[in-house]
Formats: sequence, structure tokens, C-alpha cells
Amino acid sequence: MVEIEARKFRTLFLSDVHLGSKGAKANFLLDFLKYHDADTIFLVGDIVDGWRLRRNWHWPQEHNDIVQKLLRKSRKGARILYIAGNHDEFLRDFQGTHFGGIEVMDRIMHETADGRKFLVIHGDQFDVVVRNARHIAYLGDWAYDAALAINTIMNRVRRLLGLRYWSFSAWAKFRVKKAVNFIGSFQTVVSDEARRIGADGVICGHIHHATIEQIDGIEYINTGDWVESCTAIVEHFDGRMELLSWTHLIGEQAGFAPVVQLADKRPKAANAA
Repeated sequence: MVEIEARKFRTLFLSDVHLGSKGAKANFLLDFLKYHDADTIFLVGDIVDGWRLRRNWHWPQEHNDIVQKLLRKSRKGARILYIAGNHDEFLRDFQGTHFGGIEVMDRIMHETADGRKFLVIHGDQFDVVVRNARHIAYLGDWAYDAALAINTIMNRVRRLLGLRYWSFSAWAKFRVKKAVNFIGSFQTVVSDEARRIGADGVICGHIHHATIEQIDGIEYINTGDWVESCTAIVEHFDGRMELLSWTHLIGEQAGFAPVVQLADKRPKAANAA
């Protein structure tokens, strides 16, 4: 059993939970929220999966528990901002509205404790497929569901063989040249937008690829997702950014050895000569 200490941060960033889809790891996020709190919580899009809910209604109790957990945090004083994404784009019609204390918006500029300015945006606005070829985006969404189903079957077999958890869908995504090129192009375009508006960096979601890195002088941060990687970004009270990966429950629930990864992914400054 892994002992985990409760932690509080200045800011917490979550995205791509996809509540309403069968792939959402709601129990994992509930466990994460039990041990992590923040003065401000950004929900950086695709928290609710309207696309899948329109196709097939799926809303188990644990998905409702996530909503209630966030509302309780709001009542206890946390400021919660919901940045709409493409799967929950219906919320863009309610920008400026408060739902149970949760503010809805399309984008916002966040200033860290050390004075840096970050554009916070889901990122689908810079995905040419989502914006201009919606039918292809829907097809890609279906293919991603299929990859997740294969992932589940493969890991049942791996568990029987005594092997560790391994994500087929993540492996496939980063072995397909077009997917790799898309991620690189997306990162560049979103970083260019941050530079255009005078920001020091950008915090986004959308592509399910968590990272903190420098792109031509802009700090690019992606929150990842709660379908596969179970990742979040936190800001410490000194302004330092950290990528958290909450994967130990994947192993425990599937019969694998538990793993907890808490890694500061902010690029380190070079030592003075």
C-alpha cells in the first residue's frame, strides 16, 4: 500500500477528463482530488464529453461524484474556472456565467506567484481538423475509443503473464508519424499564440500529451488527460510548475505493482559559468 501525503498548491490545472465516456478514469481523479487541493483550480476543457453523451448516454455515479467534489471545493473557498473545450463546446454559449460558483470562459491569462503570465486555453481552436473537418475529428474520436478498448484487453493478458501495465493507445499514438507531427505542430502554433499576446507561456490540454517544455522561448505546458495518463499540472506557492502523474491506481486496480510518479518537469536553469 502506497502512503500518500495530502498536498495543497497555489493553482491546479486539470483537463480532458471526458466525463460521460466509458474511458474516463473518474475513480482515479476522485482519489487524486482527495489528496490534492489548491486555492485556484482551472478545468482546461473536455471535462464533460458532450460528443459521446449525444451518441450514447453514460453517466455512472462516480462521474457525478467528480462534479460534487468540485462543487464542494468551490463552497470551501477554492476559485474554480472552467475553460471550455471542443467536447464541451456547448459551454462556450455560457461564457461569464457561474454554475455553483464555477466560472465558465473560453480563455484567460493566469499570472503565477513569480510574475510570469500564462495563456490558459484548451487548444482546440488551433486544431485545423476540429475547426474545419468535424467529420474527420469524429472518426478520429471513434478510432481513439477503439485503441482504448484494445488497451484494456491487452493489459488483462499482460496481468495474467505477470507483466506491468502498458498503454497500447499511447504507444500507437507516438509511433504513427502523422500523430507525432501533429503534436509538434500543435505545440508550435499554440506557443506562437502565447507569444503573439505577450505571454510567457501557455497551459493547454486537447492532445492528451502531458509535458512541460520550452519552445522558442515560450514555456509550453500541457495538462495531459484522465483517460490514459492521469496527469495534472500544479503551481507551487513560489510559482514553480510541476507535472503530477497519478498512475498508481492503474496498477492496483489491474493487479499490477503500484506506482506513484510525482515529478517536477519544469526545465532547470543552466548553471552560471
